[in-house]
Amino acid sequence: MSDSTALPGSDPRTAGPLDPATARSVLEAGQQAAAAGDFERARALFSRVVGAADPQLHVAALLGLADAHYRLDDEGAAIAAWDMATQAPETPLGWQAWKQLAAAHVRVHELPQAIAAYRQAERRAPPEAKAEIASRLGWLNKETGNTRAAGRYFGQARRGYASPIASYAILAVTVGIGLAQLLAPPGQDLFAQAFALDKGLVANGQYWRLVTVVLVHAGLLHLAFNMYFLYLIGPIIETLYGSFRFVLLYLATAAAASTLSFVLEPGAAVGASGALFGLAGVLAVTMRVYKPLLGRQATALAGQIVFLIVLNLVFDVGVVQIGALSIDIFAHVGGLIAGAWLGLVIPPLAPTLRTAFVRPGAAGAVAPRSELLQAG
Repeated sequence: MSDSTALPGSDPRTAGPLDPATARSVLEAGQQAAAAGDFERARALFSRVVGAADPQLHVAALLGLADAHYRLDDEGAAIAAWDMATQAPETPLGWQAWKQLAAAHVRVHELPQAIAAYRQAERRAPPEAKAEIASRLGWLNKETGNTRAAGRYFGQARRGYASPIASYAILAVTVGIGLAQLLAPPGQDLFAQAFALDKGLVANGQYWRLVTVVLVHAGLLHLAFNMYFLYLIGPIIETLYGSFRFVLLYLATAAAASTLSFVLEPGAAVGASGALFGLAGVLAVTMRVYKPLLGRQATALAGQIVFLIVLNLVFDVGVVQIGALSIDIFAHVGGLIAGAWLGLVIPPLAPTLRTAFVRPGAAGAVAPRSELLQAG
């Protein structure tokens, strides 16, 4: 074990307050010890800073001390440290103690106490943290039967996340291209000629068609159906995974869908259905495995999406020929399988029941060193 006396003032056996500069140094040393996995030393170092004249140093030390206790399987001591931090003078770090106390209440099924603590955390949390806390309050109020409050908190959580810009951008571009197709004279649909999944051209090296097929459709009904599907599922997936990952998931499932179609179906194909089935696969597995904290409306939409999947499969059983192009079930199956796999291996960024109430040691919940040291 490291020598705790290597840093001036860091010997836990030494009594008396630390001057501010030394307190900062000891706090940083405790953070370094925790990052290295030496939680015994971290606990001793954080303990030396507890009681510092600067309230923020005092609270930062208590948060680090609580995490060290928890990592050493001393939950009682951890809760005591978090509770002490909530009773300290107000600092920008105090909300973290309330949040950890709330999670501790959840772990022992004390939901009313958890709700009260999360409300205190929400009042003090920075803007970027409020959406996550609102999601947890929504779930807890739903579990305790307060559906009205749950709906209000879920609404606050949705407003706290970024708008689904990528979903709406893809929808707008696809609708624009679809309308241009509808207005094109017979035989002069340049978008279909450039973007459709023509298997012969793909075999000759035009691999972009594996992805661009999502931009072209075979008529108004096909376009409207797929864009309604995207309107429903796109914002949910984007909220769960963020805009960048959403675009990657859309493109990856499109490519997987087109690849299976290329292998098993010789005819040309159009449509975003393969990618949309992929997003449905992502959502289905994510809901089952990670249990994201979605609002009541989003959860209800998941049921509609399942219905649309079944309807689309019926609509496209085997292959439905529309003009010279086709929409094939192999693309749907390929997208669905790829999406299910991606949903399993890529956890969502949004809060889930697997991450919302876990012990802080499991999630590495010590505040970053730069945040802990922003005192005075």
